[in-house]
Amino acid sequence: MRTLYHFSLSPFCRKVRIVLLEKQIEAELHEETVWERRKAFLALNPAGEVPVLVEPDGTVLSGSGVICEYLEETHPEPPLIGRQPLERAEVRRLVSWFDHKFNAEVTENLVGEKVMKRLRGEHAPDSRAIRAGYTNIHTHLDYVAYLSERRNWLAGDHLSLADVAAAAHFSAVDYLGDVPWEEHEGAKEWYARVKSRPSFRPILADHVSGAVPAKHYADLDF
Repeated sequence: MRTLYHFSLSPFCRKVRIVLLEKQIEAELHEETVWERRKAFLALNPAGEVPVLVEPDGTVLSGSGVICEYLEETHPEPPLIGRQPLERAEVRRLVSWFDHKFNAEVTENLVGEKVMKRLRGEHAPDSRAIRAGYTNIHTHLDYVAYLSERRNWLAGDHLSLADVAAAAHFSAVDYLGDVPWEEHEGAKEWYARVKSRPSFRPILADHVSGAVPAKHYADLDF
């Protein structure tokens, strides 16, 4: 049995978990509190970061990008990075958008400041960063609505890793109730479609110690 070392509120771990389920790949989940810096975990990934996937033969893969590309190559159905070069390029562009731009402008400013700092025992949240996160998220919601109004999914005709990455980040912020869905109907409709997929159910069942999810978090009808 393969094992995924993850942290429930990490969007990068959520991305890998959704991909595993979309491709119907079984994996045992191990919740890893990376700030404890367990020696056994550091032996798997000296960077001390999740996600880490350990294959049945003991092969260790670290990082959501590496893991998702690996799973796409070893389990090509259903394809999540596209079948044609331009489609694959667009999927990868959008994955980078959410894993880098959205993460820096929104996820770190909200989830990082409001939850992760407390769990790691760090200093108080930066109110300026939180305000920036609340401001920045509107631009990203507008972009999601723009894309989903012109395509069936964010990167084209089919669900792809772009949708998975975006939904993973939004879901982490939505756990806190900090996504203004009512102001962005187009983005809300897209998220509802992703949220209703079977692969998303375990994400909606997540409960992080010391952080209660928003009341609507697991509600498919918001």
